[in-house]
Amino acid sequence: MGSIRKLAGETAIYGMTTIVARIINFFFVPLYTRVIDTDAFGVYSEIISYIAILQALFAFGMETAFFRFASKQGANPGKVFSTILIFLASTSLAVLAAGIIFADDIANAFGYFGRGELIWCSAAILAIDSFTAVIFARLRYQQKALKFGILKIIKILSETAFNLILFLGFPTYAAAHSDSFLLKFLSPSPDGGYILFAILGSCIISLILFLPTLLRTKFSFSPTLWKQLMIYAIPIVLSQLPGVLNDVTDRILFRFFSPEGESSSDLVGIFSANAKLAVFMTLFVQMFRFAAEPFFFSQSNKDDQKKIYVDVMKYFVIFCVFIFLFVALYLDIFKLFIGNAFRAGIGVVPVMLMANIFLGINFNLSMWYKISEQTKFAVNITLSGLLATVIINAAFMPYFGYYAAAFGHFFSYLIMIIVSWRLCKKHYFIPYEWKTITIYIAAGVALFILSRIVATSNSLINFAINSVFILAYLYFVIRKEKIDLKNIKHLIKRK
Repeated sequence: MGSIRKLAGETAIYGMTTIVARIINFFFVPLYTRVIDTDAFGVYSEIISYIAILQALFAFGMETAFFRFASKQGANPGKVFSTILIFLASTSLAVLAAGIIFADDIANAFGYFGRGELIWCSAAILAIDSFTAVIFARLRYQQKALKFGILKIIKILSETAFNLILFLGFPTYAAAHSDSFLLKFLSPSPDGGYILFAILGSCIISLILFLPTLLRTKFSFSPTLWKQLMIYAIPIVLSQLPGVLNDVTDRILFRFFSPEGESSSDLVGIFSANAKLAVFMTLFVQMFRFAAEPFFFSQSNKDDQKKIYVDVMKYFVIFCVFIFLFVALYLDIFKLFIGNAFRAGIGVVPVMLMANIFLGINFNLSMWYKISEQTKFAVNITLSGLLATVIINAAFMPYFGYYAAAFGHFFSYLIMIIVSWRLCKKHYFIPYEWKTITIYIAAGVALFILSRIVATSNSLINFAINSVFILAYLYFVIRKEKIDLKNIKHLIKRK
């Protein structure tokens, strides 16, 4: 029990840093979407998508490889760390050099004419993040969760500070210092480049904080060990890449399949801003993942483990549908978080909320192949989702723009559920209550549609009606699950 408690505590720290980053990023959305236009936000969103894909490639799966080889009996963790660090330093420097040398050419090729600084800035982010990833991994290996959390929080807060300085201070400074050398790197008026440079600033802060660790490291490179690491890690990269592509590929496909006469950057900007309003669902799913995975594994040897998995799935969906209704029914309030120019795409929010429910169901389902050690099926499941994403966007984006992107996520995750469930039935059956799950999701969708039908021009009346709908859902859950409110009240009083 003590080891599980320790794992849970470390999981909470690791999870909290991710959650804090997402929350802070969300609360910057009102600023971003009010001071930069849809085109500039779209350019930033597209570049971030490329960075995400390249990070999956240039990290080379070395975090997992480090855990595996450092934990082997008789292994020398310091030698493993040093070999990986030297390798990543070499590849990161190559990425950075290429980004600087070919910045203008790459920028022009992508239509970012005269914006070479966006390319070398992105290359620097990619290089530093890829290099420092294994240093963060070493802290996790050494079970220094608190130090890991502090360093991550410093990185997050430094990015926040750079954002505030650039967006709130730099335009005034630029107006008063038209000859400043900083204007070679930054636009005098706010744009997506400010966000990228804020991220770069936080990466540099992280690198500086790791200098003592680097100075204490005894550097040595083992070619034999490096080959073993690469043989182990490359399949990991190949298995992770479809998942990353599935998350961000729609931002890239806008460039090729946008409706005729519409700017792809504008559409990416509108879609990305509205997708962020699904953050409450994303946060819950993320928090659930951090808490649930160690819990699921801790239950894997119990006689009633499958019953536990079934119950967790059901209550997970119940709570997700509540979040769906809370955001979707009060969307007139939540849309105020984004600038007026971005609200044309507000209709994608309910679709993205539901897509994230499906993503969470996929995570629950993934436990069958993780616990049964049949992870080879993960690639097949993810590839089926990626294929659906590409087909749906290619077929419908020229006609429906960002709505095609939203439904691409929706059907991609739904197809992954179907594929995973078919494999689950065949290889490690868990009797999930699909009928009950479908009823709760259908109830949420029906209430949302009903709210649109009865909507009036009076916001207060709509708020009251929608509040009744949410209470109706809660009442439905209580009746269907036969929840005794007296017992809940008794438990609260005992606590």
